[in-house]
Amino acid sequence: MPSHTDDLRLAHILADDADSTTMDRYKALDLHVATKPDLSPVSESDSKVEDVMRKTLARARPRDAFVGEEEGTTGWGVRRWVVDPIDGTKNYIRGVPVWATLISLMIEDQVVVGVVSAPALGKRWWASYGDGAWTGRALMSAQPCRVSDVSRIEDASLSYASLKGWEKIGKKNQWAELMDSCWRTRAYGDFWSYMLVAEGAVDIAAEPELNLYDMAALAIIVDEAGGRFTSVDGTPGPNGANAVGTNGRLHDEVLKRLE
Repeated sequence: MPSHTDDLRLAHILADDADSTTMDRYKALDLHVATKPDLSPVSESDSKVEDVMRKTLARARPRDAFVGEEEGTTGWGVRRWVVDPIDGTKNYIRGVPVWATLISLMIEDQVVVGVVSAPALGKRWWASYGDGAWTGRALMSAQPCRVSDVSRIEDASLSYASLKGWEKIGKKNQWAELMDSCWRTRAYGDFWSYMLVAEGAVDIAAEPELNLYDMAALAIIVDEAGGRFTSVDGTPGPNGANAVGTNGRLHDEVLKRLE
């Protein structure tokens, strides 16, 4: 597969613009928050970030499609930018700093570029296909990400977003048993669980219900850090209805326990 250096640089430019927009309104007393049809909240920043990115990509990559959480899909073709303007909107509107903009480029069903930018945490993670995973404030000040070497569930640290949803997909008991088997469990939540897997600080992360825009950027970063990212049924990448991200060594055992 060809290099995607220019696409990665563009993704960082998009992330810079997103960070400026989100931080400008973070903790604003007059932040406008609406409720979407699925009853989840959406802030004015969610909508503005997505709008800014759509306009930038319309100029820079006019032939590419765009998939956004707020406004859906525009354009068509094998190249599509998949964006979650704010992953962790509930944290954002409450002043909790664990939220991020997720930006990825997919060619057909393969993620080739991913950037996760969490400005309130002062962190950014990124990867491009075949070039490893990195973290830092910018491309020129990066440190490599590498998953852990933990090889036993009993020694593993597991992170999750919430306990709701596992019963809905018929996995409540399996999930509870997996948690009980692990050395440590913490709800770091959302994107952060998977970035901690990529950094080697956490060994397992999983969520029962997710969309493509929730997962695409996370998947390539975990994979390029040496881990594995699949759905609960083992579908590779972000193309299923949920997510399991691990250091790789634990992956098959985690999937078996969630059967």
